[in-house]
Amino acid sequence: MKITKRNDNITLYDDEKLIRSILNANREVPREEMSEAVAARLADEVMAGLTADNEIITTAEIRAALYALLREKGYPLTAEHYMNYQK
Repeated sequence: MKITKRNDNITLYDDEKLIRSILNANREVPREEMSEAVAARLADEVMAGLTADNEIITTAEIRAALYALLREKGYPLTAEHYMNYQK
């Protein structure tokens, strides 16, 4: 799968980058503990939903979908930190 970055470059999707971004945002929220396994499942769930219809997706689509999923799964503060971390 391919990702269109903010600078319009197209790269291959790297799940480790998304997992690392989730965990970095979560580290700022000690009361919302998250394991690497949970972060990996969240990343997989986001990407499965986005790639069902698209061959190339944007980082903005990933960011919006992950924000919604984090809030839905009970990580609202991590979601906020993720959005701020990605700016």
